[in-house]
Amino acid sequence: QVPLVESGGRSVQAGGSLRLSCTASGYTFTDYCMAWERQTSGKERETVAHIGSDGQTSYLDSVKGRFTITKDNADNYVYLQMDSVKPDDTGMYYCAAGRAVQAPDGTPNCLPATSWGQGTQVTVSS
Repeated sequence: QVPLVESGGRSVQAGGSLRLSCTASGYTFTDYCMAWERQTSGKERETVAHIGSDGQTSYLDSVKGRFTITKDNADNYVYLQMDSVKPDDTGMYYCAAGRAVQAPDGTPNCLPATSWGQGTQVTVSS
């Protein structure tokens, strides 16, 4: 288990921006694939953004073009830049980590997440 700690959640008006941060002391994020997940009222938890050990990213369709996930391996941080936020983005955001592995052909791959932080609340008002 990686002791992930999120920060940066707050109340923001629709159309605004904020940046979420995630870190873990004693662990090197180069060994992990990282993701941001969110839990909104009445919905199942969903993966908002994911970044592999090779830096490849993927996004939930509803946030493409508005959210950006980045990983700073030197300082051991993962960020979620959230721009043009909407009320539907309201929720608890969790940082998640899964071990990075290599397939027999050398292709980087990600194991399912096994560690999550406590979450940081984002509230978007219209």
